[in-house]
Amino acid sequence: MIALSALTTLAAFLVTGAQAHGGVTSWIVGSTTYPGWQPYLPASQQSATAGRPYTSFDPILNPTASTIHCNDDGSAGPNPQSININPGDTITGVYPQWTHAEGPVTVYLAACNASNCNGVNSGSVKWFKIAEQGLISGTLAKGSWANGILMANLKWPAKIPTNLKAGAYLLRMETLALHQANTPQFYPECVQLIVGGSGTALPPSEYQVSIPGAWGSNDPGVKVDIYGDAAKTQTTYIIPGPRIWPGFTGIDIPGGSNPTTTPGGTTTTPGGTTTTTTKTTTTTTTTTSGPKQTHYGQCGGQGYRYD
Repeated sequence: MIALSALTTLAAFLVTGAQAHGGVTSWIVGSTTYPGWQPYLPASQQSATAGRPYTSFDPILNPTASTIHCNDDGSAGPNPQSININPGDTITGVYPQWTHAEGPVTVYLAACNASNCNGVNSGSVKWFKIAEQGLISGTLAKGSWANGILMANLKWPAKIPTNLKAGAYLLRMETLALHQANTPQFYPECVQLIVGGSGTALPPSEYQVSIPGAWGSNDPGVKVDIYGDAAKTQTTYIIPGPRIWPGFTGIDIPGGSNPTTTPGGTTTTPGGTTTTTTKTTTTTTTTTSGPKQTHYGQCGGQGYRYD
């Protein structure tokens, strides 16, 4: 018999979570699926999980919010675990729902410098990027985006660099939804990892950033109007955050020497964190009075319907 508390939690999810947005609720490595944090369950009802806590599928609207590192206060859950993974393995974040077609997906790691990450606050670490995908083809207004792939597949894979130094890490998977003009929506989730192997590689300091602090509200990849006149012809988009360190091996490095196929089946072009099918240029935006979408169009991007 289902407990009353569980029914209450389910009802809260149906009311507040089922109509919009999303987040990672499980993680896959190899043939094993690991439970992630369940945002509509209280901490006392969570299974043992490597996922870091977060409270809902709602976005973070402030690009420099104090919680933007892992969508929480930075602490681990009440019964924290870690997922063991080897260099070269792929970890996949699984989303029960995702409703936004426009915007990039990025994946970061942060070394915990301890035997595990249980006592490490995610707001105090330095993050480095290991994967990114933004505008795949077309224009800002009518193009194909990484978020569109996520919306179709409801999962996102990221490969651990083959030469990464062994140790404990936080992994941060973030979707940035751009479907509302000049109103970015951030959806980060984190998970604790123990990376094995005998690698020794870590990026130098210029490739490591604090979050918040890695981007600002007016950065060209953050303040974006996909409905403005400029977006109708613009074919480039600058993904927020640092470049991927070219010293990593076995992962896609934009402009680097170790290209691999991205989740969208294409390879990102040179130019640091700009992804496009044409040459790299500087992104420009045009401010308008607000989004030009219906209620559910704003939720899911152009053409989205929630039935």
